Parts: sequence; structure tokens; C-alpha cells
Amino acid sequence: MSNAIPDYGYKTATLGYSGSYLAPVVRKIASSLGEQSRQRAFDLGCGNGAMANMLSELGFDCTGVDPSESGIAVARQAFPNCTFDIGGAYEDLATKYGRFDLVISLEVVEHCYSPRQFASTLFDLVAPGGIAVVSTPYHGYLKNLALAATGKLDRHFTALWEGGHIKFFSMDTLGRLLTEAGFDKVEFERVGRVPVLAKSMVAVARKSP
Repeated sequence: MSNAIPDYGYKTATLGYSGSYLAPVVRKIASSLGEQSRQRAFDLGCGNGAMANMLSELGFDCTGVDPSESGIAVARQAFPNCTFDIGGAYEDLATKYGRFDLVISLEVVEHCYSPRQFASTLFDLVAPGGIAVVSTPYHGYLKNLALAATGKLDRHFTALWEGGHIKFFSMDTLGRLLTEAGFDKVEFERVGRVPVLAKSMVAVARKSP
């Protein structure tokens, strides 16, 4: 099975559009971990490596994988302080890289044909007592109603975007996906705009010690 995430042709190592509102919450979560837990981090779907580099600057030994060859090439050149490899969510990454105190996967799950396999890989990567941070575009009743009322549903659901979003999650469905994978507790934060019209939701999933 392919990774099902296209090569987007990353050209620069910046946090980009979604990173502008995701980075603050990831930084807050990562910084809240105790010094003993701030050791190893993994970025599943790291893109150009900018978020992994942010974690490195916070004191983590950070590894990132992505199926995009151009993204990994940019990441390796821009951030030699991190480890970057070509790889995806349908591989046995825990056997290859081990387990991590913090695993992030931002704006990735909506591109996966097999979200349960993604969640299983994510769970395996998290060390006992560690946490996973997963973000995906937010969908809720009021936001969907607003999109329909303003005629923006087609633009939002990206039906003509080659390799674009193929799964659309609510807090309920993403929460169930992560608890089915084995995480004990999942909490959410909505980011970008006001909460009812949030651009993305961030799930913080904890693995029992």
C-alpha cells in the first residue's frame, strides 16, 4: 500500500500557512512536558522539517519522516540538527526508530486512505507515558452550516485537488480513532479563528505508562 500522500514539492523550510496557527499550541504542549520527558520527539509527516526544528530548539532530539522526497531534501539541508528520512504512516516505524516521549502528526491523517493503520503506527511510536499530538482540519455543525450558507463547501472539501484531503474528521470520529488505537485519554483544542469556525483541531492523546 502506498503512503497516499503526494509529493507537494516543498521548496522552503518555513512553518507555512497552517504552521502559523499550529506552532503556538504545539510549542505550548511540548514546553509543558517535564525536563525528563523532553528527550526524544518524532514528527510523522514532517514536510519540510520546520516543526521538527522547532521541537529541536525546545531541547528535543527530533526525528521526522515524510513520503515527500522534495520535503525531506529541504529538511535535511535546512535543519541538520534533526534526523529526516523518507517514510510514511503505513510502515513499521517503531521497529526502525524506537519509541518517543512526544510524537506529532500535523495535517496528515486527512490524507490517509487507512486512518486506522495511521493511528496504529502513531500509537506504536509513543513511549509508555508519552503523548501524541494530531491535528486535522476542524469540522463541526456550525462551521459546516456556515460553509454551506456562504457557498464555500466545494472549496473547503477540495474535491478537485489531486491527492488532497480524502477524510474529514469531527472531534468525535478523531477521538474514537485514537482511543481505538489504544490511547487512554484524548483532549482537543481548536485553533485558528474563533472556536466554532476553527481552521484546525488539535488532539492530545496520552498513552498509559
